Amino acid sequence: MRKLFYIIVTICCIVSCARMGSPDGGWYDDTPPSVVGSTPDDRGVNVKVHKVTINFDEYIKLEDAQNKVIVSPPQIEQVEIKAAGRRIIVDLKDSLKENTTYTIDFSDAISDNNEGNPMGNYTFSFSTGDHIDTLEVSGYCLNAENLEPIKGMLVGLYDSFEDSLFHKQPMMRVSRTNGSGRFTIKGVAPGTYRCFALQDNDGDYVFGQKSEMIAFNHDSITPSWRHDIRQDTIWRDSLHIANILQVAYTHFLPDDITLLCFQEPQTDRYLLKTERKDPNRLGIFFTYGNDTLPRLRGLNFDSEDAFILEASQKKDTLTYWLADTALVNQDTLVIEKTFLMTDSLGHLVEFTDTTEFVSKTPYAKRLKEKQKEYDEWKKEQDKKKKHDEPYDSVMPTRHLSVRWSVQNQMDPNQRCFFEAPEPLSHCDSAAFHLVSVIDSVETPVDFHLRQVGVRRYEVVADWQQQVSYQLTVDSAAMHSIYGSPTKKMEQKFKVRHEDEFAFLAVEISGVETTDSVIVQLLDNQGKVVRQSLTDASGVAEFVYLKPLKYYIRAYIDRNGNGQWDTGIYDQDLQPESVYYNREPVECKAKWEATRQWNLTATPRYRQKPMAITKQKPDKEKQLRNRNINRAREKGIEYLQNNRQN
Repeated sequence: MRKLFYIIVTICCIVSCARMGSPDGGWYDDTPPSVVGSTPDDRGVNVKVHKVTINFDEYIKLEDAQNKVIVSPPQIEQVEIKAAGRRIIVDLKDSLKENTTYTIDFSDAISDNNEGNPMGNYTFSFSTGDHIDTLEVSGYCLNAENLEPIKGMLVGLYDSFEDSLFHKQPMMRVSRTNGSGRFTIKGVAPGTYRCFALQDNDGDYVFGQKSEMIAFNHDSITPSWRHDIRQDTIWRDSLHIANILQVAYTHFLPDDITLLCFQEPQTDRYLLKTERKDPNRLGIFFTYGNDTLPRLRGLNFDSEDAFILEASQKKDTLTYWLADTALVNQDTLVIEKTFLMTDSLGHLVEFTDTTEFVSKTPYAKRLKEKQKEYDEWKKEQDKKKKHDEPYDSVMPTRHLSVRWSVQNQMDPNQRCFFEAPEPLSHCDSAAFHLVSVIDSVETPVDFHLRQVGVRRYEVVADWQQQVSYQLTVDSAAMHSIYGSPTKKMEQKFKVRHEDEFAFLAVEISGVETTDSVIVQLLDNQGKVVRQSLTDASGVAEFVYLKPLKYYIRAYIDRNGNGQWDTGIYDQDLQPESVYYNREPVECKAKWEATRQWNLTATPRYRQKPMAITKQKPDKEKQLRNRNINRAREKGIEYLQNNRQN
């Protein structure tokens, strides 16, 4: 019995130990894969083989190799890249050039198979000659319009300063940018170079399409190096530093090349589409606007005075309202269009074609729906009549609904306008009545109506702060082109006092001239809220600012057209310079402030605040921070490769 008792106890202990339980949150495996060998050797010389095999210490994944892996010099024939288990095989299909250093830049394409830890910017290199070039140059690619880092941009070098090479000859050595817009071109020989960036849509390594984003400058680059020391910070957690190490390394220069990327104006004009979503209007859409508007001729109707045109600001979107209800009721309108379009030589020429604009909702169906609406109304009125209740003998007129820009309160600098859903044929200013209301006393206020479109009018008056207003519009004051009148309308609102707002003055310096600087205030999404042109002293003023946090951007309005303009490579024209202030400004009510801003004091690649940067860094840093965050949860210190229990 005693033996049996010990056996039972032992079995119970074993079962208890084997019982599944929830882990308490151990350390993540944050060690990236490492190379344990290769054929040929990394940085080997006198290499003649086309196939490269790289072995790793663990199973690996290769992500999007065709786009992320870059071979320099660029290969005309597609490189074959495969990952299998713990190895990567790269097969170069082109013939190898003599006495040339080859680099295979994997960027962040390699990660371990379990936790997805990226290896980082790994580059394999070899030389077909008796020495290998080891210099490097690095920098950043930013969108010239908003200083956003651009991921996946191709960056390369030329050793010639002939401008036409960018159009006809592949770059010598290339790399791609990571999630921070950072690039490093390796395997560079001593010499002098120019640096270019290209969004290579067709894979030919040359700038051949206007749709490709590019960057260029005339700065010469001379690669060099020096011995240097950097500080590596060991973090105890996300807020506290455990140690700072002094690490010696080879510092390659230049390491701060900044390429401002842009897309040339898309002046190739062609017809995108035509549509007739609603029976009463036609839509014609172009890729690019032009002051010469299309000529329309009706083939199955009289097009004389048949349309009312509403064009977008750039005149690339044209809406033709049908002025005659008979045309609205016609299901198919056949129209001959004559418009300017780019030919094969890039010239604007007249082009004529014919389009059938077919209403999505046939007239018979619309008529049936109106009849159904009338029958329901008639049934309701007959019911009221039967019960001796008030009823309508005539079906009510369809009234025009108008949208007002002002509701209960209006800022002192805000515009008061109204917009109709369809073009207006009549707007009687005498039917508009504006009064101020002070202590219940109504006083007429002078104003005038200003037409700002076929559907919009602005009410212009000398608005007074802290004053309540009442705008009354008589019934039938406005009529649409289809005869629909407006109802009587009454809009009450009050103009806010300036004490509810902030005032901000931005003093600009650091550029040759401040006469043409446009300063913009952005919200926390990076959208422009307000903008102001600097005065003769370089100051941009913002009045009646709502109490919010703003970010500040500026650009040099080189041609004075009030908008940012891109560059043109063949005209040696750079895009207009854009700058960001790193620090946001918090505006408060009854608050006046002045912000001094030297536009060029901070390098461009460090200017844009991370809070409004859309392109975030790659996931490598996020993955490596997991153990730091886990250590903070445990309340202990975490050191990379020296974990504490």
